[in-house]
Amino acid sequence: MKFTKKVSVFTIALGCIMLFAAGCGETAGGNWAEDVDPSDKDFSSYRNASAKENACSYMFNFLPEKDSAGQGYVGDTMPYYENGTYYIYYLKDQGDSYNHSVYLTTTKDFVHFEEKQDPVLESDHGTGQDSMIGTGSVVKVKDKYYFFYTGHNGNHTPSETIMVAEGSSPTEFTKKEGWEITPPDSLGQKNDFRDPQGYYDAATDTITLTITAAQSGIGRVCKYTLKGDLSDPVYGDIIYTNDESVVGDVYNLECSDTFEIGGKWYLTFSAQDGVLWYTTADTQYDPYTATPKPLDGHLFYAAKHASDGENTYLIGWARRSESVSSTQDVKGWAGNLQVQKVVEDGKGGIRLAPVDAYTQNTKERVLVAGPSVEVAAGDYTETFRCFERYLVTGSFRFDGTGDFGFAFDYNGRKESYKTIAISPEKQTISLEFNNGSVHITDVSAELKAGETYSFTYVQEGSVGVLYVEGQTALTVRIYGANGTNVMLYSSGANVTFSDLKQYTYTY
Repeated sequence: MKFTKKVSVFTIALGCIMLFAAGCGETAGGNWAEDVDPSDKDFSSYRNASAKENACSYMFNFLPEKDSAGQGYVGDTMPYYENGTYYIYYLKDQGDSYNHSVYLTTTKDFVHFEEKQDPVLESDHGTGQDSMIGTGSVVKVKDKYYFFYTGHNGNHTPSETIMVAEGSSPTEFTKKEGWEITPPDSLGQKNDFRDPQGYYDAATDTITLTITAAQSGIGRVCKYTLKGDLSDPVYGDIIYTNDESVVGDVYNLECSDTFEIGGKWYLTFSAQDGVLWYTTADTQYDPYTATPKPLDGHLFYAAKHASDGENTYLIGWARRSESVSSTQDVKGWAGNLQVQKVVEDGKGGIRLAPVDAYTQNTKERVLVAGPSVEVAAGDYTETFRCFERYLVTGSFRFDGTGDFGFAFDYNGRKESYKTIAISPEKQTISLEFNNGSVHITDVSAELKAGETYSFTYVQEGSVGVLYVEGQTALTVRIYGANGTNVMLYSSGANVTFSDLKQYTYTY
């Protein structure tokens, strides 16, 4: 196997002098030595993945501040938009959160976040129905705000009901005692009835709630309607039944949501511990019968939409590992906040794209290997730098069927590389650990030899997303790579990467 570094002895010597003078302490390679910026975070003193992760300061992949109880994480998100501000409520896991209480962070640009330190809704400390809070949504009705949420208590029957809190602003709520919606008898199953998503129709002064439920062990989405004063809730039957032939045997379609783009209605849901899917219908509450399609791999989870009237975003969380040093899985519940833009795919559906703010306010950096790289079978060519947060754009064209893509150094050993593998043979893009021996997640992609595909890769800390234009998005979790050079590699195909550019940010 070849490890290519296109660099002269003079460049290395000059680079070492510059790096020593700058006090950066990073390993020189190629043109990187000539591109030292004082704003770059120096990761050279951090010897393992955990230390590097703790050193990362997240901006657009928001993470709650550490508190007296430790690091908290963002669980299921409940976004609400009003007057230029996105209010992103979330189930906070760990830290000082009691039983997944609801916390709030706000943003105007998905880059800068303002965290509210106290819970917006706290789980009941006694034996109440909401001894653990589950996902919900905020709806404004005239001058009042309603926060519909799931009350969960495994010692009760039913174990889950829909509850509500009221407020005069989107930042403070009081639970409405004695109000709840329980599962209808027709569902026949009383233990999975959660995640109310509310929509208000001012013309009729009615609220519609879509609710994730189960019937006969099969995941469903049903609806209720009620008046604007919360009276007279009426069950309105099932609007979607899980297509097990596509999604698999899933009893819970978590965090379901509906929105309209281009005159078509979309229903999204996260299959229990699985993937974010969408299906379509002609109207908002029609039965959704179109074959569901995935939007990302299983590391982008529990996303719901928010729209400013012009752009639509899916806001969820990026899955983490329970142990940062694990090279076997990424299965932890909750993680960093993650936002992706929803765009039409030109094929009658939708796909995910980077948020505009993540491709702006950039400064171009010098690539380690230059703007064009030829990668043959067995090559590992150091090409760009894994900064604290950065953007890489370019295109690729291949001949052959072997995997190729990005290889991230984890501990200096080739057998431990973490790769984003583009596979023409499997027609997938996947995240692999231990240089391909441990599969983490993948998405389908239509890849043809001889065609050119443009891509955008965005990474902050250990959270990354690869977007292949017109194809798909894949969220990845790459612990331990910050401060190292990232390689382009191939295990079989001959690949040309061209128009490569790397950027860091000015904010």
